[in-house]
Amino acid sequence: MNSDASTIEEYLAAIPADRSEALSKVRAVIIAHLPEGVVETMRWGMISYEIPLETYPNTYNKAPLSFAALANQKNHMSVYLYAQYSDETLRKEFEAMYRESGQKLDAGKACVRFKSLDGINLDAVGAAISRVTVPEFIQLYESTR
Repeated sequence: MNSDASTIEEYLAAIPADRSEALSKVRAVIIAHLPEGVVETMRWGMISYEIPLETYPNTYNKAPLSFAALANQKNHMSVYLYAQYSDETLRKEFEAMYRESGQKLDAGKACVRFKSLDGINLDAVGAAISRVTVPEFIQLYESTR
């Protein structure tokens, strides 16, 4: 579900209160673990964490490089972890952390789906966000081009 909200506050205010609360808590974890140089914004109809063009202008679509994202979907919420999508070792580490916690992982290629705050491992999300620096992420991105 894409949103036409221009600010994160508008985005969170426009969704049901329980989802707004859950996304706000996941957002707080992401912000607490965000590597230096990644900025939070609204892009693609969701809360986006990206590397600005001033830092890395060589993207295929001339838009800032997407590092992570957080979104309200029709039947669930999602956190997108692009480093884990781009690197098999990082993905396996993330999945192992989930398994160790005993929580069920509902994931696609680049996203973790959850229906409530109880359905997401915040420690694993925080670890995934802090695991890769901006230079490492740029190197991952370039290796996939």
